[in-house]
Amino acid sequence: MKPLDERRRSKSGAETSFTGSPSRAIVVVPYLNRKATRGALAADVAPRSIEAKVDEAIGLARAIDLEIAEAGTVALSEIRPATYLGKGKVDEFAGIVRTHGAGLVFVDAALTPVQQRNLEKAWSAKVVDRTGLILEIFGARAHTREGALQVELAHLTYQKSRLVRSWTHLERQRGGFGFLGGPGETQIEADRRMIGERISKLEKEIAKVKRTRALHRENRKRVPYPIAALVGYTNAGKSTLFNTLTQASVRAQDLLFATLDPTLRAVDLPNGPRVIVSDTVGFVSELPTMLIAAFRATLEEVVEADIIVHVRDISHGDSEAQSADVVKILGELGIDANDDRRIIEVWNKIDRLDAETRAGVENAAARRPAEMRPVLLSAISGDGIPALIKEIEARIAANRPMFTVEIDAADGASLSWLHRQCEVLERELTKRGRMRVRVRIEPGKAELIRRKFPGAIAAAA
Repeated sequence: MKPLDERRRSKSGAETSFTGSPSRAIVVVPYLNRKATRGALAADVAPRSIEAKVDEAIGLARAIDLEIAEAGTVALSEIRPATYLGKGKVDEFAGIVRTHGAGLVFVDAALTPVQQRNLEKAWSAKVVDRTGLILEIFGARAHTREGALQVELAHLTYQKSRLVRSWTHLERQRGGFGFLGGPGETQIEADRRMIGERISKLEKEIAKVKRTRALHRENRKRVPYPIAALVGYTNAGKSTLFNTLTQASVRAQDLLFATLDPTLRAVDLPNGPRVIVSDTVGFVSELPTMLIAAFRATLEEVVEADIIVHVRDISHGDSEAQSADVVKILGELGIDANDDRRIIEVWNKIDRLDAETRAGVENAAARRPAEMRPVLLSAISGDGIPALIKEIEARIAANRPMFTVEIDAADGASLSWLHRQCEVLERELTKRGRMRVRVRIEPGKAELIRRKFPGAIAAAA
């Protein structure tokens, strides 16, 4: 990953010098005013408060240990093709950058390469847009080889579209004939070729990761433990809930993207089967498309899960907008959050609510249909955890049929088959000396057990 304070070359080959402190940042949060969003863009903009947007932008900057010198919002009537912001605001922020000696400006928007380059020239500071900063955070947090591969692929895909003499460590190539060009003229082409070759190699390595994950899933199906995947907006409390459920010690703190690499742990439910709980990467609004594509191998764990626990920070002012962002990303993975019986919605952090607000939240939850009613809990205090476990048990029981099978007590082969293909819940010897086995099996294997044991009886949960 390239450091944030790297210098960038202009088209002429001259360096644009960034003189401010590379760790001191100005945060700029542009947004379209109501008049601008009243048209076609309005349908694509989630209802989100400006204060929450600023808080999230500052949180993203602090997640990579930047010192925030100042943060400000900019209301736009339109997006300028050259600089995104209007000329007056560009000049105003140039003064702010100089005043604070900032070496970096984080613009919480998706900038084009031209806009990014023009703003860097105007401000004499490194400019990072939302996609670039999220990629930097992911790069800093990817500790496993798989995570590093996925982040590097996303980062190179992003960089390939904005090659403006940014790889300054490469030698400038020279040619001796007209068709080869003069000094430095093939630099961008060489950069693009090197990035393309690296992307191709990464895609092959990630394809291997994908095949390995598929094999792991097949192995888990042979030992049929259901999987419960935790999903949600970043900092919604997924990792804290994961630790509470599994007694694990996954990093959990008040920080955006504190957890990146997925973690799986087995949990024995009190009145149900053993469950594998998976903690996944947190989602965020305007999550870069290349990150979703790169992490598809990891996110397939969610697609294949038996239970999807959607964790929401119900104490957050923009909880509804955050939920909409998660639903949108799940939709991109082929999961219809409004019509998928696997999803359990959890309203976390109820311990942060005052009595009046909590009563309102409880009433709102109670008004929902029973099958869509959320579980209210606090992952830190443990309040509501038993209700979540009970709901997980109920969903697993509903999704997996149970059978009672009688076999000869000496028939070790049949008992071994049941252990391999099913989840054996209990065994008992009958008065006739036979063994009665109660099992739970995946829906797709129900016919398999009926063919193997014609006398198998469907059992109630």
